[in-house]
Amino acid sequence: MSHPPKRRVVQASELSLFGFCPQAWWLGAVRGLPSAHREALAQGMAWHREHARGLRRAVRLQWAAWALLALGVVLLLARVLLGGGG
Repeated sequence: MSHPPKRRVVQASELSLFGFCPQAWWLGAVRGLPSAHREALAQGMAWHREHARGLRRAVRLQWAAWALLALGVVLLLARVLLGGGG
């Protein structure tokens, strides 16, 4: 009994490269030749890592802001409902 061939995940960057230049895609994906633009690729990957790090930080800060807002609402309601005042 033969197993079905393993499916390969196609990256969005591969689709973009294929759309830009099918031969460049074929040379890299099929023939396995390295890109002549390795330095630019490395810089792009580094930029995307930093961007992702910034996005994760922004999401954490947004959650913290929502938590502080919720705490403020709870404290305000407690003051109003418990009759604290001056």
